[in-house]
Amino acid sequence: MKGNDEYRGLGWAHGALTVQRLGAMLAPVTFLLPDGRQVSPMHVAPWSNEPEAGALPGILRKLRGEWPCVPFGYSVPADEWPGNWARVMGPPEQDEEVHGHSSNHDWSWHHNRSGSLSLILDYPRGSPVERVERTITPDQSAPAIDIEFKVVVRRACRLPIGLHPVFRLPFETGAATLELGHFEQGRTYPHDVEPGAELFARNSTFADLSSVPARGGGMADASRLPLAADTEELLQIEGVDGMATLANHEDGYRVTLGWQKEHFPSLLLWYSNRGRKAAPWNGRHVAIGIEPVSSPFGLGPATAKADNPIAQSGIATALDFSPEQPFVTRYRIEASAL
Repeated sequence: MKGNDEYRGLGWAHGALTVQRLGAMLAPVTFLLPDGRQVSPMHVAPWSNEPEAGALPGILRKLRGEWPCVPFGYSVPADEWPGNWARVMGPPEQDEEVHGHSSNHDWSWHHNRSGSLSLILDYPRGSPVERVERTITPDQSAPAIDIEFKVVVRRACRLPIGLHPVFRLPFETGAATLELGHFEQGRTYPHDVEPGAELFARNSTFADLSSVPARGGGMADASRLPLAADTEELLQIEGVDGMATLANHEDGYRVTLGWQKEHFPSLLLWYSNRGRKAAPWNGRHVAIGIEPVSSPFGLGPATAKADNPIAQSGIATALDFSPEQPFVTRYRIEASAL
């Protein structure tokens, strides 16, 4: 069934969730833990109900929770990038949108079955993507949500793709811990995510999230959140096993994201920590994006499809899509008590 209502929700024995048509974004979500406590791990941007938000680009207007991005990323100016990146920094594609058409437009409600919410979005005729679909299903036996995402293409193509879960952080500095388990390598962003809000050294590698090369020398702990510094940063983690956990010590719960690592070989960590001072951010946005991707730092499709330094290391930064075989991936968000 289809409708024009902007939001729909579901309740089950272990929680309640809301999905909006814009970006098919999932939030707020409340999980009921076995000990009777209610926890709400997904982030909602502080401006989402302000009148001025109506003039923002689609992805920012009601920014919240979790949603899929096809294609993932956006092009940035190529000035002063390190040499191994500068040569692959391509121009924006025609009609390029930040994190793709899926992130910026209203989806339609689609053949919802009992206990699930499904949405569908048709892409413009000139796009190699025909449509995307997603189904959100609460686990009737647990405080957890299972999500299926499908991409149907008109013609064979290669695109960066990503999931974009954004989680709420406690108020107190360091009152949450990001737990990734084993990973092969971490990389710092090769440039400045937000000029004047840098924290990590450019274009460096690391093996431990608690010891990341810092811009001013020494090491920074990127595992304890929220960070003390006003910063806007990105880290890319390679070789994660398909699971990441945010432990909120202030509120006494864990939220775990599990995904198919064969589809998303990297994890992009978005540290949005009061670093952006312009509207609508206004130095008040505090959240962590824990984003499974096949992408190089969320850079534009041209860079993702080029022989960039991450692709050279053997980590895919784009996926091949075929009209003969729709792409389907599944992932899960689950809460538990600490």
